[in-house]
This record gives sequence, structure tokens and C-alpha cells, in this order.
Amino acid sequence: MFGRRKTDFDEARAHMVKHDLAARDIADRRVLEAMGRVPRHEFVWDSSKDDAYADRPLRIGEGQTISQPYMVALMTQKMALTGGEKVLEIGTGSGYQTAILASLCVRVYTVERHASLSARASETLSRLGHGNIAYHVGDGTVGWADHAPYDAIMVTAGAPSVPEALSEQLAEGGRLVIPVGGTRGQDLTIVTRRDGELRTERSIGCIFVKLVGEQGWAES
Repeated sequence: MFGRRKTDFDEARAHMVKHDLAARDIADRRVLEAMGRVPRHEFVWDSSKDDAYADRPLRIGEGQTISQPYMVALMTQKMALTGGEKVLEIGTGSGYQTAILASLCVRVYTVERHASLSARASETLSRLGHGNIAYHVGDGTVGWADHAPYDAIMVTAGAPSVPEALSEQLAEGGRLVIPVGGTRGQDLTIVTRRDGELRTERSIGCIFVKLVGEQGWAES
């Protein structure tokens, strides 16, 4: 594993994009290109590198996971980014989703409640050259009001309902993508703000770790 050649990872990533994303319903060219560039193997444990491009989540510590590539691509596609947006991410985790977002917008503000994960993600993202990211350790359910409003918000954990604080920090015309439901499964939910009103639509079923915080699930 540790002697694996860079080209092996490149080939595995290209296969992932072609067969697990483009062959399904991921059609946004910019999303596919970002998924084809960002090295997912840099965001997982050494013991998981051989599985870095498998289409499944992997553990990253603190009871958290790095989402499966298809879900990363789908949630990103649902945000409909064009390149000029300011984005809020709730749940930095490994930093992989952060890297995808940073490749597609002007600035990412990312919030993580586990300081150890935030520090590790920051180191990895800096090493890979992502300089358009701001980091905060705290309760993601209340967002990051200092930099609001945001053109798009992504939540990478399952919530019992859409946190009011996040809805309030969404700019006019903005999109909030969040898994909403119970602890055993959620619906990927897209909230848009149009003419000052919030409109909600649901996409596919999914399973995420709990969004813990003041406006989410209580700490176990």
C-alpha cells in the first residue's frame, strides 16, 4: 500500500469519475472536473488509502466519516455553483468536501465541532494549495454569522430539521443542501431563498452521521 504509485491513484480516481459519477446522474462538468482533480487518498487514513476511490464512506475518527464520492458529487451538483459564490460548509470532517467546494467557488467558510479534525483538514488542505478557505471550530448548527449571508450552504451531517440559523444566513437566490430526517436515515433536502421566501424540495434518501448542536441533535 505505502509503495503504491501516484499513477495508480490517478487511474483509480479517473475510474471513479467515469463509472461512479458520470455513468449515474452527475452531469455538471465543473463538478466532474473537480472530482477528477482532488486526491481523495490524501484525506483518508493510511490504512484506508487502498479504498480511497471506492464509492463508499470511510471512517476518519471522532465517530465521523468521509462521505462516499457519489454523495459528495451529488450534494455539490445540487448547489449549482458557477464560480463566484461565497460558501458555508457545516462539517469540515476530513476536508475532502471542503476541497471540492474550494475548487468551485471564491471562498469557503467551514465549521467543524471537533478541533482535531479541523486541524488535520486545515493541514491537508494547506499542503495541497487550497488558500481560499477559512476555518472555525464550534457549533455548526448556528452557522457562522460573522460572514453571512452566504450564496450557498452545505451541511454534511443529518439534522432533525433545517436549523433556523442556517436559513437566516442564506442569501437571496442562495441554496442550502442538507440531509434532514431521523438518526437512521434522511432525505437530501434543498432549500432555496427566492423573493425572501424559503422553498424546500427533497431529493434522494441518504444516511449521515448526526448534526450535533444547539439547533440539531443533542450530544449523546
